[in-house]
Amino acid sequence: MNMKPIQVGLLGIGTVGSGTFNVLQRNQEEIQRRAGRGIRITMVADLDTARAKVVVGDAAQVVSDARLVIANPEIDIVVELIGGYGIARTLVMEAIAAGKHVVTANKALLAVHGTEIFAAAREKGVVVAFEAAVAGGIPIIKALREGLTANRIEWIAGIINGTTNFILSEMRAKGLDFGVVLKEAQRLGYAESDPTFDIEGVDAAHKATIMSAIAFGIPVQFDKAHVEGITKLQAADIRYAEQLGYRIKLLGITKRREKGIELRVHPTLIPSTRLIANVEGAMNAVVVHGDAVGTTLYYGKGAGAEPTASAVIADLVDITRLHTADPNHRVPYLAFQPGAMQDTPILPMAEVVTSFYLRLQVADQAGVLARITGILAEHGISIDALLQRESAEGEAQTDVIILTHDTLEGEMNKAIAQMQSLPTVLAPIVRIRKEELK
Repeated sequence: MNMKPIQVGLLGIGTVGSGTFNVLQRNQEEIQRRAGRGIRITMVADLDTARAKVVVGDAAQVVSDARLVIANPEIDIVVELIGGYGIARTLVMEAIAAGKHVVTANKALLAVHGTEIFAAAREKGVVVAFEAAVAGGIPIIKALREGLTANRIEWIAGIINGTTNFILSEMRAKGLDFGVVLKEAQRLGYAESDPTFDIEGVDAAHKATIMSAIAFGIPVQFDKAHVEGITKLQAADIRYAEQLGYRIKLLGITKRREKGIELRVHPTLIPSTRLIANVEGAMNAVVVHGDAVGTTLYYGKGAGAEPTASAVIADLVDITRLHTADPNHRVPYLAFQPGAMQDTPILPMAEVVTSFYLRLQVADQAGVLARITGILAEHGISIDALLQRESAEGEAQTDVIILTHDTLEGEMNKAIAQMQSLPTVLAPIVRIRKEELK
């Protein structure tokens, strides 16, 4: 068993990079027993060489130029932890061209450029592993690619962004509106100073895109995803949802339908009895429904130094074990054999089937409700529940809350446009999608 250790080059030693270095050091013996040989980070590239040296001490060579790591013939695996689409993409492509295996936590890169990256890796016979790119420490990629490989996967729904889940948990617990809670989340370090990617749902959509590719054997198509964030959510709707037995979460959803694949991120009402509805704070959870296994749930920390490091190192161990294996014997990057990928279309939102929560502010007079339910009926939309708030003394308007059964989003759009134009509907109609996740 005395094989020389696998040598790893680290690009970027920020939060996840230093976590990876520390966990690898700490659990070296355990990891070696599992992998069959040592795994050592011997070179680190970071623009801030002083910070890098503080983390690694004498254990690894520190350079400011990532290309020195890629060019080093001793390095077997390159770990990319820089993030973003820019330089990270160039470096990953160069590492592949140099015949290095790549481990990355970069969901944005894979969701947008995955097809090109995987094709280049296949050409060179190297592995690109990315467990850390989706849901941090939760082994969801492994579950989809390997654990559930017997199943025809029907749908996935996940809380896959900790920042937005923390904000929604706080909004619910304290009854506050979005803006107030965001400031608090920034102060506590749960949200970045520029939180756009998180709160607008882009980060969750990157991750949902990667999961949809693995679940259904389709190319990554981030540009086709429907992306909606939480910035417009109001405390009133969280409260009404609660009264009706639902919680609102930002979900990444991908489903198999007859005509294509749904791929969407948006606030969603979920029955409060579902386990995933009770995932609070910065935690992540993914529900996967396969035809043979039924519904499975994966829960844990979706970010942070050591949880993400746990996933990076699992990838390093996998590559180490397979280092000498014939490329055809490895698990395919996106779970399906490259020649068996399908170009199933991603459905536009108008063709998505889901149910809805509607809140209408209406004039408190006779016949209003009948007109509204009449419009829904005209579009073949049936009502599941209805809540009408008593108007206070002297108020001329009241809130009506409607939950619908499953319907085609295109029909709902038409019905909402019709209801909105009624003179008795006094404010923009609030619409939030609802999923039963059975």
